[in-house]
Amino acid sequence: MSADAGVAPGIVCAFAVTGTPPDPAALASTTGHEEGGPLRVLDAGGGLCLVVQDVPAALFDEEALAERLNRPTDLERCARAHHRAVEAAAGRGAVVPLPMATLYRGDRSAVRAVSDRRPVLEALLDRLRNRTEWAVKVHAAEGTPDHLPKAPADPGTGSGGRAYLSRASSQRRVRQQAHGRARAEAEAVDAELRRYAVAATRHRPQSERLTGRRTPQLLNAAYLVENADRAAFTRALAGLTAEGRHPAVRADASGPWIPYSFARWDEEDEAPYAHPGQEVSA
Repeated sequence: MSADAGVAPGIVCAFAVTGTPPDPAALASTTGHEEGGPLRVLDAGGGLCLVVQDVPAALFDEEALAERLNRPTDLERCARAHHRAVEAAAGRGAVVPLPMATLYRGDRSAVRAVSDRRPVLEALLDRLRNRTEWAVKVHAAEGTPDHLPKAPADPGTGSGGRAYLSRASSQRRVRQQAHGRARAEAEAVDAELRRYAVAATRHRPQSERLTGRRTPQLLNAAYLVENADRAAFTRALAGLTAEGRHPAVRADASGPWIPYSFARWDEEDEAPYAHPGQEVSA
């Protein structure tokens, strides 16, 4: 959070930078954070605009916000509010979404933050123009040897114990081979999709608690796709997810999204990006 010396303005939450002023009617009809004022646009100079919202300090100062973002329900509410505002900002052209809960003390601090990074932001807007993001998650298929129940833990003694150890060793080899096949197929999915994308990135695989699946997530990737190539990309997706093409894995895709994964304007930012295709964790 930035602050203007000697001034005590309210807190401004910033959502996105764009080179195309958003539709005023779209902003007026969009609710950002429920506790804040209407969405509005700041002229950041040089043709750049910043979509912001005034929010109450009692709920959005550093201490209060940290506490709220540690509560899953509040975190989800903040992420949804952020995405609504970014979507409204993107109605007429490319946007650079800012990390969730990007806060400044007053308009001047917000505008200065944009001005200080103008070359980076202009390059990002050029890169993202007429492109969208697709999220693809690949899990090991259920019912493969990699996920069969393990042998009982009691090996016994004598010949029975030797037989147990032999079975356990064989089962371990089968599991390792199955895991290797699943990983190889996940890599094949990624390699195929990269052929139709201008850029790709991998996110950290999500835990079973987040995915709700009993099988591990092997690939959590995002692809930046030219709008003109969208049909080719979706055809490739359909072919990869066809039954039997890659039996050791299951691939799920969502999109098109605003390119959150390719819009980082400051690599040192620690705040999470509120991506609908990637669950946000505090």
